[in-house]
Amino acid sequence: MSAQKELEFKGYAMTDPSVWSNLTVTSFKPKPLAPEDIEIAITHCGVCGSDLHTLTGGWGQASLPLVVGHEIVGRVTRVGEKVQGFKVGDRAGVGAQVGSCLKCRACDDNYENYCQNLIHTYNHVYPDGTATQGGYSTGIRAHERFVFPIPDKLESRYAASMLCAGVTVYSPLKANNAGPGKKVGVIGIGGLGHYAVLFAKAMGCEVWAFTRGTKKADDVKKMGADHVVDTTVDGYWKDLQMTFDILISTVDSFPPGVSIRNFLAMLYVHGKYICVGLPDIDEPLPAIHPFDVLGNGSLIGGSHIGSKEDMIEMLALAAEKDVKPWIEELPMKDAGKALENVKSGKVRYRYVLKQDIAPVEE
Repeated sequence: MSAQKELEFKGYAMTDPSVWSNLTVTSFKPKPLAPEDIEIAITHCGVCGSDLHTLTGGWGQASLPLVVGHEIVGRVTRVGEKVQGFKVGDRAGVGAQVGSCLKCRACDDNYENYCQNLIHTYNHVYPDGTATQGGYSTGIRAHERFVFPIPDKLESRYAASMLCAGVTVYSPLKANNAGPGKKVGVIGIGGLGHYAVLFAKAMGCEVWAFTRGTKKADDVKKMGADHVVDTTVDGYWKDLQMTFDILISTVDSFPPGVSIRNFLAMLYVHGKYICVGLPDIDEPLPAIHPFDVLGNGSLIGGSHIGSKEDMIEMLALAAEKDVKPWIEELPMKDAGKALENVKSGKVRYRYVLKQDIAPVEE
């Protein structure tokens, strides 16, 4: 392993769930650096809805202390002796996964993001018992399979939020053959939804954005949407029946009375309704009846982050097509403020935190 200055691991951690946005600088123990591991000194980390759901307990109880964040970019500081393709000083990123079994069928087929023994970037545990801690911190270690080179053309602040939000929508677009001649609808224009518009357009699709009200309409058109539909208008879906090849649902809340039947009716034959937004565990999908999917043979599915193959392709596309997310950059000490604004819906459209505990040269 390369000999480098020792990285001190500290992060903005939740220590009391009753004040979940009050994050304090806390030291933590990283996993031992294995032969195929890479250590990264973090420069930037995006703020994801997953961070909010985890800190607030929406997805279950958190292990404390907890450092969240899984949209990580930084500089490589150490590499294990078996690592290939990375060297000290390279820019690299880590997303929402830091490990898997690497030997099951899914891993062998480049679907490691569906491994049943995957390891999440935070609020999880490595096989040796070390707690995983995320990117609101000075550094991270991960197996090389879950570390991604950042193209020179992509600024770190833009690349960061692609490593969860970006790939979460790129992967199902790719898997469902998004491209020229395809009509894609994006439901919900937040952090995920704005990325779905950007990438669907970059892939050559005709893009429709579905949003409640019109306050985001001008923004969405600037992002590249060809059409914007206000879902608060009665019968908004009727003239769009049998239209879409793919509907990407990015919403993470289903208010009482909301139905997905109208969206299913807008799908063309064998069209796909893909869920990527994840509500709290006590908020299931609204009920449907088999008749709702028989008329057009529509299919309902999901998608979970993306593979290394997906990630590298997405980053290359972003560099080629100059895809830039709409972000607001904040010092990492303001993570609590950013999270509160995500909770209240004030973010437009993604926060990215610049690491300020032990700043790293970009």
